[in-house]
Amino acid sequence: MSVNENIDPGQVRASDAVESEVPQPKFRLQDYALILKPRVMSLVVFTAFVGLLLAPGSIAPETGFIAVVCIAIGAGASGAINMWYDEDIDIVMKRTKNRPIPAGRMAPREALFFGSALASLSVGIMAWLVNVPAAILLAVTILYYVFIYTIWLKRRTPQNIVIGGAAGAFPPMIGWMAVTGGISMESIALFGIIFLWTPPHSWALALFRRGDYEAAGVPMMPVVVGEKETKRLMLIYTSLLIPATLATVTTGVSGLLYAVVASGLGVEFWRRCWRLWKEDGIETAKPLFFYSIFYLFLIFAALIIDRAFFLPLF
Repeated sequence: MSVNENIDPGQVRASDAVESEVPQPKFRLQDYALILKPRVMSLVVFTAFVGLLLAPGSIAPETGFIAVVCIAIGAGASGAINMWYDEDIDIVMKRTKNRPIPAGRMAPREALFFGSALASLSVGIMAWLVNVPAAILLAVTILYYVFIYTIWLKRRTPQNIVIGGAAGAFPPMIGWMAVTGGISMESIALFGIIFLWTPPHSWALALFRRGDYEAAGVPMMPVVVGEKETKRLMLIYTSLLIPATLATVTTGVSGLLYAVVASGLGVEFWRRCWRLWKEDGIETAKPLFFYSIFYLFLIFAALIIDRAFFLPLF
């Protein structure tokens, strides 16, 4: 009898299944990319780029490119460290259980080391090749996201997104600072747009993913105060967001074209929040969530386009 005849076919199939589950080298790089949260990073990079373009003064193209890359790396580093810390809740939530760490394709320690190395690299290069103030604000952003939002607020208060949202609002200020070396009312206006956009955007997601957050024990607003109150708060923040988007007009950063676009987009955002608030269920929460992403992209795109066709109102 041959050696192969002594092997049970079921064992062969089980062995093949185990081998197929072992990540192949070509997927390894993909997992390292995934822990950087590329979709979040794309918005961060875009808003930072807009802040850099709108800033007064000039910057060498290669220096501007380095600044944006550093901000992207810093954002990715924050995402990687966040995934390391959130391993226990990511494995519970349907939305996150297939991420590299909870899925078993990457050790948590690898993500921590990778994220920490990227964070140090991004801040160091920003200080060396761009300027020190921008590097300091980039470091503050990373530390804020990791320690203030991820470790302290996320699991302790329904205001986690409100306070922690500042981390996502810093990138256009960093881009601005890469050119000017300082903070101004104009850059604070850009910060304010993202800061006030974050709660209704995040709570729309939390409404239709409420079960995930409940299972993981994360006190998102719908879990703590219920759907109706969350909808009311979304409407309030959206009402504040609309005039905040027009602050760039009053500070002279943008003009007529942007004012018209921002007003129209804001009214539509508010209308969608109003519709969600009035309905009994949460059927429109998911479309609202996707609209909010589209909204922020168009707001910052309008800022760039307006600069090419600038018609001041003040």
